[in-house]
Amino acid sequence: MQKKKITFHQDNAPAHKSVLAMEKLRDLHYELLKHPPYSPDLAPSDFYLFPKLKLFLAGQRFSSNPEATAAVERHFADLTKNHYRDGIMALEHRWNKCISLKEDYVEK
Repeated sequence: MQKKKITFHQDNAPAHKSVLAMEKLRDLHYELLKHPPYSPDLAPSDFYLFPKLKLFLAGQRFSSNPEATAAVERHFADLTKNHYRDGIMALEHRWNKCISLKEDYVEK
């Protein structure tokens, strides 16, 4: 039975490039997607998840950390599968653009 190939994207953060993390990725037979240095626009959380979360939270006031945590969890629970798929597709587009520009790319 043939398994699907999994491509894994990670940034160049030291914790993500540690010996332990890299060993686990090899054990899982994941192919690593190249992450050019100084490419913050390729971090899915930075360009897709967090800006929309910031919009959702704008203007809200919370009286406690648990209340804020509950609001964030509600926000992510309400997102559709399509939302996450669209984020991955946008990541693919940005990654290809970054590579085609020889890593000289930052979204403005």
